[in-house]
Amino acid sequence: MTNVRDVPAQKLIDFVAKDLKENQKIEMPEFAKYVKTGISRERAPQREDWWYVRMSSILRKVYITGKVNVKSLRSYYGGKKNRGVKPEKFCKAGGKIIRVCLQDLGKIGFVKIADDGGRVLTKKGQSYLDKLATQIIKETSTKKEKIKKPAKEE
Repeated sequence: MTNVRDVPAQKLIDFVAKDLKENQKIEMPEFAKYVKTGISRERAPQREDWWYVRMSSILRKVYITGKVNVKSLRSYYGGKKNRGVKPEKFCKAGGKIIRVCLQDLGKIGFVKIADDGGRVLTKKGQSYLDKLATQIIKETSTKKEKIKKPAKEE
């Protein structure tokens, strides 16, 4: 059985983001159009579907690490702040975006609150990600077969 670790991260994140947007009917909040993702960023994200990409990245992170909380994800998505002539300094990402993403994933049943704090993946979330990973593997294997078998002309 294929799981998330067998698929390249970027392919999985893009595929899950597209599926969350179309099939799961998750809507991007109104504030997300104008907000920066952290203090280390100069502008808001330029990509139209950045909310779904962040949500799918968080879902993958919960799958890989097992248990996460907003504090650990803020550190993961943080970055270096450009302070002009002073040395760069690490700053955490904003917590509201991460918190709302986790709450939305909880509403559709992919993530739940653990007994001792933090969030963990549910069986429904695990099967969802494994199913999409299997689809990605099937699509890439069929594309490789088409490329490898050139038509012989003689």
